[in-house]
Amino acid sequence: ALLMRAQLASSDADVVSGDTYSELFTMHGTTMVFLVIVPVWAGFANYLVPLMIGARDMAFPKLNAFSYWMFLLGGVVLYSSWFANEGAPKAGWTSYVPLSAETGGNGQDLWILALHLLTVSSLAGAINFLVTIHNMRTRGMTWMRLPLFVWSVEVYAWLLLAALPALSAGITLLLLDRQAGTNFFLPDEGGNAVLYQHVFWFFGHPEVYIMILPAMGIISEVIPVFARKPIFGYKAIALATVAIGFYSLLVWGHHMFTVGFPNSLNAFFMIASMIIAVPTGVKIFNWLATLWRGNISLETPMLFALGFVSVFTIGGLSGIYLASFPIDWQVH
Repeated sequence: ALLMRAQLASSDADVVSGDTYSELFTMHGTTMVFLVIVPVWAGFANYLVPLMIGARDMAFPKLNAFSYWMFLLGGVVLYSSWFANEGAPKAGWTSYVPLSAETGGNGQDLWILALHLLTVSSLAGAINFLVTIHNMRTRGMTWMRLPLFVWSVEVYAWLLLAALPALSAGITLLLLDRQAGTNFFLPDEGGNAVLYQHVFWFFGHPEVYIMILPAMGIISEVIPVFARKPIFGYKAIALATVAIGFYSLLVWGHHMFTVGFPNSLNAFFMIASMIIAVPTGVKIFNWLATLWRGNISLETPMLFALGFVSVFTIGGLSGIYLASFPIDWQVH
């Protein structure tokens, strides 16, 4: 990231070559999504979920260990691509075709293999979380008594199960295009490049919520503690978490407003994207209501939580405008 910033610091900087910049860009994005944010939440959940539901451990400790070792192996495979012929992958973290299908060397192939390993890791972890939450809650802990962080991990795990197989299918077809002479995504050979975008964003948009929901769960635990009052509207926040998870599977096309969809399809994705703002807004207002007339203690966790709410609200407001596809066309 620092090398990229140094390159961009002035218009005539010569810190890295164009190819190296593309490699850094691709590896940075892939690392942050697959090797940092999602696994960090899995780490928090591994430690906190059993404590919060009164279980002694996760349901399947050996599956947990398997998940970790696949994560480590995936990281090693990804970073070994720096030593591949023609270097690391350089098609961006999204690896859009036809660029990713036609770049030479084995860096891109190692990227695909690494993502398969990381997918297996996340699926094993997600199954473990679901079984633990469903079967190992302490006596009397009904769904509406579940801590809000555990609710967020529940939805996080379901989304991983729903979204990751689509990514696996898409990058498998990409590997076949690269190595087996197939033409799923290559327009010159009768394939369809937009098909890859569909498959990728059907994974990629739920992934956004996979990354944000556990953070929201933590905020829902931190704010009541440092406002010294119970969370406002517990049931509304829990159901909003589920609604966000459900709608996150219906909005992937808003990443693709400029690919040539008919207006009817653009309108569907526009409306779905605006609907998902409603449960998100519910959470924000409930957090603010929890703060209202609370005995607020501005310690470090609370400052981070307030910063999260502020930044998230600003970003969310821009999302409403960008969900309107005529505006989205113009800014694209």
